[in-house]
Amino acid sequence: MNLVRRQFLHLAAGAAALPVLSRIANAQTYPSRPVRLIVGFPAGGSASDIVARLMGQWLSERLGQQFVVENRPGAATNIATEAVVRAPSDGYTLLFVTATNALNASLYDNLTFNFIRDIAPVAGTIRVPFVMLVNPAVPAKTLPEFIAYAKANPGKLNMASTGNGSGPHVYGELFKAMAGVNMVHVPYRSNPFPDLLSGQVQVFFISIPPALELIRSGKLRALAVTTATRQEVLPDTPTVGEFVSGYEASAWQGIGAPKNTPAEIIDKLNKEINAGLADPKMKAQLVNAGGTVLALSPSDFGKLIAEETERWGKVIRAANIKVD
Repeated sequence: MNLVRRQFLHLAAGAAALPVLSRIANAQTYPSRPVRLIVGFPAGGSASDIVARLMGQWLSERLGQQFVVENRPGAATNIATEAVVRAPSDGYTLLFVTATNALNASLYDNLTFNFIRDIAPVAGTIRVPFVMLVNPAVPAKTLPEFIAYAKANPGKLNMASTGNGSGPHVYGELFKAMAGVNMVHVPYRSNPFPDLLSGQVQVFFISIPPALELIRSGKLRALAVTTATRQEVLPDTPTVGEFVSGYEASAWQGIGAPKNTPAEIIDKLNKEINAGLADPKMKAQLVNAGGTVLALSPSDFGKLIAEETERWGKVIRAANIKVD
């Protein structure tokens, strides 16, 4: 009986170890075929698409299989996210995650997925600083002067955005609440820059790269950057937080996978992505795309996503922001 029992326990232990050994073997051979990296924005132009393609190229070279960027725009990235949520948890379908995913959790009531529950964080890529722009006709050359002017003229300044619930909108709403000013929100489906340049709208919160030449030429005035620290490309431009204590807002990007993707595969991807973020050539390309590197462990990236989802959810509910 003792011999039979020992044989049974030995076989049971071996059977229990098989899934672990299988996962380790899969991670060691991963990837053995092309990997899809799904982006919720159109191809070309956007920082998300640029960074996704840079990371795809890097991972292809490092891991010996093609990481193919697949653009699935629509529904404010929700179409792309749902496609990844429904994909097999084998590491061969990845999502290019952005701050929009955190905003969507509060903006949309009827999503078929829970982003934090259904997408496993893999790695961060970049953080994207924004800048507060005004038309030069606004009689304020500094942020304190602007706040004073806005308070003296409530409801007379128009604040552009790229749509209800977009980053430029919620970052502007946070500024309005913390600075105690009243500006009229004007959402655009297209580029707000023509109306900002003509003075039909006076204020716009936007990522730095598309605004740089307009700032340097004097066509638009940069009052402040939205990040916690000043930015190298605009060294003389203060942060909003220097005058509005506690204000900070920036977009961020990274990579996620379907829930239950093996930890060994996630860790392998995280290691290679962070190696790319540390590479001087890659780092320079990411800076040119408008960001600063955001090298994080999977758990730290998950913590960032959860914190940002909660933080901007409060802003969205307080400002009663509704999507179109």
